[in-house]
Amino acid sequence: MDVDEPDTVTTDDQTDAPSDCCSVAERPSTQAVAEDVQTLAALGNDTRYEALRMVADADADGVCGCDLEPALGVSQGAVSQALSKLHAAGLLDRRKEGRWRYYTATERARRLLDVLEETRDAD
Repeated sequence: MDVDEPDTVTTDDQTDAPSDCCSVAERPSTQAVAEDVQTLAALGNDTRYEALRMVADADADGVCGCDLEPALGVSQGAVSQALSKLHAAGLLDRRKEGRWRYYTATERARRLLDVLEETRDAD
């Protein structure tokens, strides 16, 4: 006999809501997660992280991308890719003057670097 009956029986006391012991905070939006992952990925490489630190520590006029190549000890292409990823992640602003591009750290980047510094000093 074909009867469509559930394999388990639920009572009125059971609900689909999690119990108090298993409650979690509301999930961040998909966009927020994507932005945070992009930011963390941008910081997760030695060259990019060092470039961001150098730019953030520079004067307010910014740093020319060409000055980072010798300072980082990597090729011009590697510097260019690093700066592009940092810019895409919202950690660097850039302006073009002639054939040169100058980079400055965004306020978000400065706050992130400050937090990293604080957590390193917390030990």
